[in-house]
Amino acid sequence: MVVSKRRIGEILISLNMLTQEQLERCLELQDSTQMRLGEILVSEGFLSREQLNTVLGSQVGVPYIDLSMTDIEPGIPKLITENLARKHCVIPIKLENNVLTLIMADPFDIVARDDVKLITGLQTDVIMSSRGEIEQAINTHYDSLETVQETIEEIKKEDTLLDESELLQRQQEMESEEEVAKAPVVKLVNTIMLQAVKMRASDIHIEAFEKNTKVRFRIDGELREVMSLPRTSHVAIVARIKILGGMDIAETRKPQDGRIETVLDGTSIDMRISVLPTVFGEKVVTRILRSGSIQVTKEQLGFSEHNVKRFEVVLKSPEGIILLTGPTGSGKTTTLYTALRELNKPTVNIITVEDPVEYRLEGINQVQVNPKSGLTFAAGLRSILRQDPDIVMVGEIRDSETAEIAIKAAITGHVVLSTVHTNDAVGTIARLIDMGCEPFMVSSALMGVIAQRLLRRICQRCITERAPTIEEMIMLGLQKPIMLKYGKGCSNCNQSGYSGRQGIHEILIMDRDIRNMVIRDKPVDEIKERARELGMKTLADSARDLVLEGKTTIEEMIKVTFSVDE
Repeated sequence: MVVSKRRIGEILISLNMLTQEQLERCLELQDSTQMRLGEILVSEGFLSREQLNTVLGSQVGVPYIDLSMTDIEPGIPKLITENLARKHCVIPIKLENNVLTLIMADPFDIVARDDVKLITGLQTDVIMSSRGEIEQAINTHYDSLETVQETIEEIKKEDTLLDESELLQRQQEMESEEEVAKAPVVKLVNTIMLQAVKMRASDIHIEAFEKNTKVRFRIDGELREVMSLPRTSHVAIVARIKILGGMDIAETRKPQDGRIETVLDGTSIDMRISVLPTVFGEKVVTRILRSGSIQVTKEQLGFSEHNVKRFEVVLKSPEGIILLTGPTGSGKTTTLYTALRELNKPTVNIITVEDPVEYRLEGINQVQVNPKSGLTFAAGLRSILRQDPDIVMVGEIRDSETAEIAIKAAITGHVVLSTVHTNDAVGTIARLIDMGCEPFMVSSALMGVIAQRLLRRICQRCITERAPTIEEMIMLGLQKPIMLKYGKGCSNCNQSGYSGRQGIHEILIMDRDIRNMVIRDKPVDEIKERARELGMKTLADSARDLVLEGKTTIEEMIKVTFSVDE
């Protein structure tokens, strides 16, 4: 085996595929991000994935493939255990003439090859791929589907002679950890939750229908069906989740809420559970909250350089209301928490009232809404104002009472952060006035509004390009054609062509002109036009920029911004 001793950067420069300046820029990024140089070269657009694979293969003298685009023979990965595959970052993909072909991140790991040979009794051949692609393949091919099927069969055997009340009683009577761990339904629920975390799902939907129970995951904002289970397993699954969430498993006629804190796949997870009675049984929706998801900067949230500066102007307001707006699931809470973390200092008293408290922040006093005891947003806000706060965060302004209290708090010297549901930033002004707030009060209290949406990002492992149509050129305002990016679909993105999401923003800053227009009751369209003249980029503008930068598709832009585009 001939191995090149030259570094990948030197090879690329010698092949005129990279300049010295580009290499130095990527090396600086590598120091700050700890990413592999090859991944940075691709993400910065200096190389395609195919070019990187070719160069890496020549560098080490081992063929290099894009594993996400490679077919793996069914059953071949199971020739070795999942533990061995993860330990050495290796996965078998083909068996031919007593030779097992292995995909490895480190093709010179002799110990890994010897371990595989010892377990399988087969000779080995090696192909190289990236660590990330191999780990994704391990997640896919050592997934829980076989375990799920085996568990379902166990549940069928054990539960055929039990009615619903007996089943619930048996779950309640399980006491020892060993007994619980061996229970089929426990293994099934654990498997569902672990699979959801591995697939980066934000929500798990478990739904009862006439003939089966469906399990769907929301991934990058889209629901995908991942399992169809026998109808007989539904009661046991719901009962197990209720036990984990501290709910009453005998109550099946009323909605219930619960919470689970656990560690899955090495990640601290907080799960919010909602149970709702339906015609065929209880529907369970579990929101998955990852503790690290709020430890992000404005740039990581997707704020452009232009909008970062405008956001910082709004956050520096010494008093007044700062509002975030957007539909459910648009990332408003994450943005709010990012703002609170920036404002959080030992010299500042910050109190929040939320429903629910999704993440716990060190140094911030957080209050959970409890309508049954009379602690509503409005009541909580009134009490907070007697606690000498500097900054107040109200989870949502839902009614005129909360809006009026928030405005009065802002006028009396407090910074108030909250959310509302409107289509765009300027529409928030009309929404507050519709709630009964006087225009002159809105004009005085409101400092800024951030409208937000989430767009799916193109999967970087299967990204490709195509020419635009005439209609798309007109939509993007192009004078001459450019190549548009899209994802072909691969195992990394579950064949969707998208992986992850990025925020787009519209930031309205209330300057003197806008305030005067609000007081004079000018139409929303006129206010929006003036705001654009003063530097506001609309949601559609931000989405268009991402398409032109090759980060999302024009289809995604149309889907997300259609209702707010002009």
